[in-house]
Amino acid sequence: MRIVIFGKNGQLGQELEKEAKNKEFEVLALGHEEIDVANYETLKALLEKEKPDLLINAAAYNLVREADEQFEKAFELNCFAPFYMASICKKIGAKFVTYSTDYVFDGEKNEPYTEDDQTNPLQIYGLSKSCGEASILHAYPKGSFVIRTCAVYGGQEGSKSKGGNIVLTILKQAKEKEYLEMTTDQIVNPTYSKDLAKASLDLLDKKPEPGIYHLTSEGSCTWYEFAKECLRIAKISKEIRKVEASKIDPSLKRPKFTALANVKAKALGIALPNWQESLKAYIKDFSLA
Repeated sequence: MRIVIFGKNGQLGQELEKEAKNKEFEVLALGHEEIDVANYETLKALLEKEKPDLLINAAAYNLVREADEQFEKAFELNCFAPFYMASICKKIGAKFVTYSTDYVFDGEKNEPYTEDDQTNPLQIYGLSKSCGEASILHAYPKGSFVIRTCAVYGGQEGSKSKGGNIVLTILKQAKEKEYLEMTTDQIVNPTYSKDLAKASLDLLDKKPEPGIYHLTSEGSCTWYEFAKECLRIAKISKEIRKVEASKIDPSLKRPKFTALANVKAKALGIALPNWQESLKAYIKDFSLA
């Protein structure tokens, strides 16, 4: 199988490239310095030349706070670019996979969201991703897959655009600060990018019906609970104070409960490790402790 991957330098893109090569696929992985994914003609020329069997888009605008001001950039990368990709994939007969987020939901539900739950984003970032989902499933319903995930972390340096990831931030602050402040009113499924990449390709091996799928670590937690486990694994003793998200950043609307249920993937026999196991594996894989 010939695969093209966009977003090769990100936390997920790096792992997708590794996993695809482990499966002995023919892989062309490109970063933002090599391809402008928001340029239709550039995308068309590349994909018509390479003729992949599968295009995986791991490129995205993922700065939640900044998206409210940089809404054009957010929609360009999260909505228009995936729409272009899906449209071109339809023409060349390639399958298309892109990633979405728990932030398409409003967080008002008290149990994990399923693939069929109604979206209702609270901010521009979530709206741009929700519009992206709708656009590609409209453009290429018979060959597009939207994989929603949650609170992704991974890589030696984390996300370049975000300047790290939540695990690296926790470990860094634990060494530099007198105490940490972590929220107790946000429930998520922290997901290791290595697990997500493997599960994504395992899912496609099952030849599933196109559509939306959730892929996250098993179980959910608050960021306070996640930080406690992170420091426990790293054998770091540091006070962690509980705080509400609204007190850290009052202007930013973050959904409070966005744990996802991997209903459709589980029905196909695809399961990710629980978040505690994955966190331990990440810290070990990159010798962070």
